[in-house]
Amino acid sequence: MPKKFGKTDFSETTVIIPTLNEAGSIGELIKRLSKLYYGINIIVCDDGSTDGTAEKVKKIAVSNRRVMFVDHSKAKIKGLTASVVYAAELVATPKIVVMDGDMQHPPELVGKIAHMLDESDLCVGIRTRVNNWSWYRRFLSKGISYFSYFIFKIRRKRTCNDIMSGFFGIKTKLFKRVIAEHKEGFVLRGYKVLLDTLRMLDRSVRISEVPYDTFHPREKGESKLKIRHMVDVLVSTLK
Repeated sequence: MPKKFGKTDFSETTVIIPTLNEAGSIGELIKRLSKLYYGINIIVCDDGSTDGTAEKVKKIAVSNRRVMFVDHSKAKIKGLTASVVYAAELVATPKIVVMDGDMQHPPELVGKIAHMLDESDLCVGIRTRVNNWSWYRRFLSKGISYFSYFIFKIRRKRTCNDIMSGFFGIKTKLFKRVIAEHKEGFVLRGYKVLLDTLRMLDRSVRISEVPYDTFHPREKGESKLKIRHMVDVLVSTLK
């Protein structure tokens, strides 16, 4: 990372945050990212929040030129993956970090993920422990994760130790190339953009991992884990 005025300069990194009703957490997340990482760029791509998320981000963007709000509510296909793919095409920096807007992904790890992209093409935040999930949600998530990992291995696809992670960094040129060449391969209404991306990468791509165990329960906002999304993951895995 380059230095500027004695600080590490993160102006070469853009954080993409897809949102849906995250008014209770998005302001704090943007504040922490901006405080932790000098020069970092932030794109909030909103899927049609009704709780004031858009208004809150727009207000922040007025005084912080490195924050961009993108209204994705009128898109033909809405979903977390669709929001991330759309926002990625607007990025002008060499690195992208994707994270949720509900504070479940620790902002303190964004810098480490960005640094890892100096030596790798893709860096994945790996959950080593998930707290306060119901046994049903834990079982469902683990089961689908293992199934996807197994299928990817059989098909000799690139994979990682948390294929269902929503917290990752990727080189912009690589991500844009995957989108341009395989956009139809993304399950746009789904929420596992990493899984879709891995499925379309060639085996020469360098992958690194950053472990974390601070995946907290949601206090505010709207959970995105639904049975329909799990079905989308299975469809994506078997494509």
